Amino acid sequence: MTTNSDPAAALPGRPPVVDLATWQAARDELLVREKAYTREGDAVAAARRRLPMVEFDGTVEVVGSDGPVPFLNLFEGRDELVVYQHMWYDGAPHQGQCEGCTTTAWHLKDAVYLNARGVSFAVLTTGRWDEVASYVEFMGYTQPWYSVRDVAPPVGGSMGYLSCFLRDGDRVFLTYSTTGRGNERVNGSLGLLDMTPYGRGEAWEDKPEGWPEGGSPSWSWRSDAAGNADWGPTSRPVPQWTRPGATPVETLGRSGHHH
Repeated sequence: MTTNSDPAAALPGRPPVVDLATWQAARDELLVREKAYTREGDAVAAARRRLPMVEFDGTVEVVGSDGPVPFLNLFEGRDELVVYQHMWYDGAPHQGQCEGCTTTAWHLKDAVYLNARGVSFAVLTTGRWDEVASYVEFMGYTQPWYSVRDVAPPVGGSMGYLSCFLRDGDRVFLTYSTTGRGNERVNGSLGLLDMTPYGRGEAWEDKPEGWPEGGSPSWSWRSDAAGNADWGPTSRPVPQWTRPGATPVETLGRSGHHH
């Protein structure tokens, strides 16, 4: 028989209840590990700054809102540039575009703090510019997007990467690139979720007995109109539901089953 009379009684699927002093001691113990984690991150960043770099032709053309421009223009006169290379499904409607890439691009809607440090930002994608322009307008993105269709790596090629470039006059260099979970540092929402009792709500996470099981690693990227995680034909990448005119749909619009 359970009772609510004891405030310290264990709550199923929740952390144990303790007094503030006990909690503070446990929290201080974890803080030691958190500080070590932070310092290791600093050390990795220091090693990242010491990576060699690769020179390539900065005059290679990409297509943006002003038509074809040399890649060099993306620096906007600054010496450093960060780009996100966004996957693209040719011919797909807005709801059929990549929900994983949407999580990254949506979290980078404003580069004001990058610009303040002398770093420019742009999104590159392999889509045709007319399709890309329509999508960018629908999403309300204000950062510059460019089509890199048929452009060789490191500007074109495989998408789904965060890449960094350095300019020295008219010379351009690739300094760093990452993908997969390396892209997570852009997504501040994941960092905040990692602080919460139930974390990201993903099945792979190490969690105590009795915790909610969680879904797939990308369960929250796409939802139906009611906000339920869903990969079915009436779903959209989650941020799209905030856009004017976004409605339930009948197909994801991926290649092979367009409208």
